[in-house]
Order: sequence, then C-alpha cells, then structure tokens
Amino acid sequence: MSALRWPARARATRCAVFATAVLFAGSGLRLTSPASAAPPPGVPNFEGGEGFGWHEFGDLLLPPPSGPGPVTEDPKYPFNFRLNYRVADITNPILQPWAAEQMQKANAAVLAGGIGFRPRERCLPGGVPEFDFYARVEEYYFLQTPTEITLMNSGGPEIRHIFLNVPHSANPKISWYGESVGHYEGDDTLVVDTIGLSPKSYVDDFRTPHTDKLHVVERFKMTPDRNNIEDLITVDDPGAFTRQWSAMQRYDLRKRALTESVCAENNENFFHYEQPKMPVADRPDF
Repeated sequence: MSALRWPARARATRCAVFATAVLFAGSGLRLTSPASAAPPPGVPNFEGGEGFGWHEFGDLLLPPPSGPGPVTEDPKYPFNFRLNYRVADITNPILQPWAAEQMQKANAAVLAGGIGFRPRERCLPGGVPEFDFYARVEEYYFLQTPTEITLMNSGGPEIRHIFLNVPHSANPKISWYGESVGHYEGDDTLVVDTIGLSPKSYVDDFRTPHTDKLHVVERFKMTPDRNNIEDLITVDDPGAFTRQWSAMQRYDLRKRALTESVCAENNENFFHYEQPKMPVADRPDF
C-alpha cells in the first residue's frame, strides 16, 4: 500500500469512528461502526460486549517473562502521597546515557517538590506504548472490522488505528501514534507492529524518552475465559536504548460504557512544565 493512501484512509476512518462514538456515548448501546461487520469466525473478538471496556491492572509496565525489562520505580523512593510522583530507576542498563541524563533531571525536579509531568495530565497524546496506560482510570475499547481495528479511550478522545494484513508504508509520516499494522494469530492473539512514532511522546509514565526510530510490537492475548487480556510489549530503539527490551501489561473486562470525556492541551504553563501549549491572546479582540 502506498504511503499516500494511509493518511486519507486514517482521516476518513477517524471521522466515522468519532461520530459513532459521540452518537452512542452514554446511551448504553453497543458501539458499532456504520460500515463494519463482526469479526469472522476463528478471529478473537476483543470488543468485550455491550457496555464493557478493558481496564488496566496498574500504572506501571510489568516485568516480562524473561530478558531485559522496562524502567521501574527507584527502590530508594517508593511512591507515596508525600511525593508528587514516582521516581524512575535510571540505573536500568537499557538506557542510553543521554536518556538516563534526561530522566535524572526529571527525578531531581520531583524530589525537589515539583510535580512529575505525565502526558495524560496535560491532555497530550500518549504515544505507544504509553497509550496503554490510559486504561488505568478510563477503560479502552476495541472496534473491529475485517480490515482495521480502532482502539479508543474516552479521554480526549484518544484513538489509534491498526490496519490489518497490510505491510508498513515505505516512509510513514511521524505522528503521535505512528503507523500500526496488525494481524491475528490463532483465535486468541492480536499482533500489532508500530513505527513512525514522534519523539515528542514518551514510552511510559516515567517519561522515558525515545527517538523517531522507535519500533514497538504488542501481542494482545486473550485468556481462555475471555475476561482478561495479557499484552506482551517489545520495544526496540537503538538511539535511546542499549538493547531490545520487553514488558507486560494486563487488563480485565469491566462493565463500563464508552462515554465522552473532553480533554485538550492546557493553554497555561501547566505545573510550570515547559511543553507545547495552545496560543492565548494578550487581550480580547471584541
């Protein structure tokens, strides 16, 4: 598929999905796409059912079954409400020196009494795999069609598109959620491959940085009882990490209908953290 066809296709789908989400928000009806069909037989159904969404177990990436794992909390500073936010363990050997130095500055700000900035708190897009943390307080939802899966979170709303059974375009445009292609494996697993991610985003809630060479593979596996999802995440970026590493995330199915929660970039210097912000007029124009 040519690179030129991706953006137009994504824009058209985004408009259709957003209009459908608004129409059904709070109605208690099952969310469906006007042009979609149910997944064919033999394909795992991640939609969850009427009024259900997937809720993340916690707000940290979990260690993988084996091998190098993600950045975690510094054991010298366990999280509690006297600290404004978690302090990252920058001794993790996966970090390139420049990434560890950048995170050390963020740690120092928190320990000095500052507030640890997270994309969700500023209503900025989360990137990948940071998008998966949005399900900590607001479930996310799968919308499946034969050619595409849309991942939705009510905050924002935030939307990711996963195009099925197609290759990556030759030169994907850098964006917050990059370009995701996927395929099913058996009757319980969805594999999602994402590239083209903006380095303005972060890998996790510790604000672990990355470059535009970040490559993320997510393996969403449904448990036999269909009430949980285990997501094995593999991250590769030689510019930011010394080696490929992996992490786990888990979700359970909860009865919560999709609702609309408006969230946009704050037009003030939120928490005194220098991030892109909406323009503000110096004086009224009327």
